[in-house]
Formats: sequence, structure tokens, C-alpha cells
Amino acid sequence: MVDADQTFVIVGGGLAGAKAAETLRTEGFTGRVILICDERDHPYERPPLSKGFLLGKESRESVFVHEPAWYARNDVELHLGQTVDAIDRTAKTVRFGDDGTLVHYDKLLLATGSEPRRLDIPGTGLAGVHHLRRLAHAERLKGVLAALGRDNGHLVIAGAGWIGLEIAAAARGYGAEVTVVEPEPTPLHGVLGPELGNVFAELHREHGVRFRFGVRLTEIVGQDGMVLAARTDDGEEHPAHDVLAAIGAAPRTALAEAAGLELADRVHGGGIAVDTRLRTSDPDIHAAGDVASFPLGLFGTTLRVEHWANALNGGPAAARAMLGRDVTYDRVPYFFSDQYDLGMEYSGWAPPGTYDEVVIRGDAGKREFVAFWVKEGRVLAGMNVNVWDVTDHIQKLVRTGAPVDTEALADPHVPLERLTA
Repeated sequence: MVDADQTFVIVGGGLAGAKAAETLRTEGFTGRVILICDERDHPYERPPLSKGFLLGKESRESVFVHEPAWYARNDVELHLGQTVDAIDRTAKTVRFGDDGTLVHYDKLLLATGSEPRRLDIPGTGLAGVHHLRRLAHAERLKGVLAALGRDNGHLVIAGAGWIGLEIAAAARGYGAEVTVVEPEPTPLHGVLGPELGNVFAELHREHGVRFRFGVRLTEIVGQDGMVLAARTDDGEEHPAHDVLAAIGAAPRTALAEAAGLELADRVHGGGIAVDTRLRTSDPDIHAAGDVASFPLGLFGTTLRVEHWANALNGGPAAARAMLGRDVTYDRVPYFFSDQYDLGMEYSGWAPPGTYDEVVIRGDAGKREFVAFWVKEGRVLAGMNVNVWDVTDHIQKLVRTGAPVDTEALADPHVPLERLTA
């Protein structure tokens, strides 16, 4: 039973936390809402940090989830630049890390997100080594890319995942020289497999990006605190004025672990284990966004999803569950990317080893197509590249799990809605 005397605390001021606070108010909760953010900026969305904002096409103000006045207007107590260093589940309190203030909660939402994985090699303390996770990182990196382009400078990127490729595209847009180092044989290998990874490799090569596949960075060489080059384990040395680490992100679970909450295993990406109502092993504590590992019966597994849509939808779902609503969080994973003139959307989950074949509808050479990852005639995932207004049909194919005719799936003249009928 929820009443006006209750206090709901949200730890984490990203998209998931901000949308959870919004949902509590729109769903009629009149109690106290406290949103604690360890950054000094108001809650913002992260996709622009490697896309429009980094390219200078979107303003700083455009990245914020709400205008600053929204929080006071909706009676959301926003604590910026504050950390929580402990949860007392018996007393139902959280403790601020700066001054030890204790705040009582009736329900608690952990939306602590993730943090960039660090390169564990010599030279990472040099001034020209970068990560991208926060708005401050993006502001700094935008200036770095502009300077590299102006001075014909070299950027070495460790990692050919989504962040690495989007920043490679942005760097080339500024005119910087770019080398991407990736231990796998293709970009995005763990997501798209070799069949589609090569599409992105060719896209970037056409725009002047150099790839070094099958190798890892072993050292960043510098002088007087500045980057001079990056060395790889094949013995090569690559000129570099700046290096970007884009080797993935780790869920921020320290707070939950110290509180004794159940964590997911590393095979499933780690994170805080939650049920389909986004409840942790403590029924009064929920988790959402990057940090939550939730069961997805559709694929017979648990997943930790680090993409924008999961935060956008997971935060509100957790808020409704905290209010006692009937919630089942089982959305088909979705993400998108923009690189040069290529735009794409991906729905589903089909890492290498889970599918039998990849079916292409359209012209992959022209980069106008839809790809489907199929197992025993069932669509596990679909990616539309420069083809629009098909995501709902792709998601329906994935969700129904019904066998489809792969010849019809590959035929652009057969409407997708016919296959989902």
C-alpha cells in the first residue's frame, strides 16, 4: 500500500533514474521523491555524447532529460554532486558519502549505471588518454577531436564496438586521422557476428579509418606527459596524439554488493539480479538501467542491456513496480546507431553461436537492407540499415517466435507485416 507519507529514493541520475522520478509523479505518487546524482549536471541522455553533441550538431541543453526547473516544479528533491556509499537494509536508510547524512526510504531504486572499463597497460596516465561516459568527457573529447582535425593529428581507438565506431566517425568528421585496434576479427563481432561486422568495417574504411584486427594495445608511449604513439602486441607502433579506450563498460554494483544484494554472474554481464518486476533480492529495492540483469524468457536467459531504450523503459517500469502496479519487464532489446550516412536500428538478441544463418533483405552492398538472425526458422534479431519504419514488425517477429519462410523473409516484395500476421 502506497501513501503520501512514504519516501521513495532513487540512486542514480541518468535517464533511468530521471524517468523513474517522472513516472512516480505522473502515476499519482504524492509522497517524497529523492533523486541522488553523483554528477553536478542535471540528469541527461547519453546517446548524444557519441553522436550529435560530439559532432557539434546538438546543443548542450538538448541532452538533458528535463529542464532544470522541472524537478522543483514536480517536487522532486534533486541532490547533484552527491554520492551514496552505504545502504542499511534493516534500518531502510541510505548514507551520503560526503557528510554521512542518513536518508530513510520506503522503496529504493538503484539506477547506478555503468562505468568505462580501463586499459590495464603502461601509459594510461598520460594526458591524451580518454574515456567517454559522462557529459564532461564528451565536452573534453569534442575539443580534442576538433584540434586533431585542425592539426592533422592521429587518434588511436581501442575497441571497435558501438562507442568506438561512433567516435571514429565523429573524429573523421573533424578531419582527424583514425586507427582502430580490435582483438576480434571484425567490428561489433560479439553483437553482429562476422557476417555483418564487415559491413561496418567497409563503411569506415571508405571514410579513411584504418583497422588493426586481431591485436591489442600493450603500451601507450609518451613524452613530457603527452601521448606519442600506441604499441600493439604484434610489435607494431602506431602514431597517436590521443588514445580513446572504448573497450566496454562495467556495471556499478559496489553499493548493491556491500548491501548484500544478489548479483548476476559474469557470464550474463554481471549487474544486480532482478526479477521481471525489476525487484532485487530485497523486495523493497529495485534496480533498472545498465546495472540491472533481468530475466528474458523469450530468449531463455538473463540479460544486462546497456542501451538507451533499456533506461528509457526500465526506469518507468521500476517506478510502477515500486507503486505496486502489475509489471512484467520483458521488452525486446533495442538500440540504434548513426555513423556517417548510415543509420541503423537493432532489435533482439543473437550473439555468435546462437543462430543458424543470417538472412539479408535488400542490398547490403548499398547499405540499404534488413538483416535477420535466424535459428530453426525463428527470427532471434533483426537490424534495419537505412531502411525505416520496420522496427515494430521486426520486434513482432522476434517476440512471436513463430517459424517464418526464409525465402519470403529475404524478399523485399513480401511485406513484413504479412510475415507477422
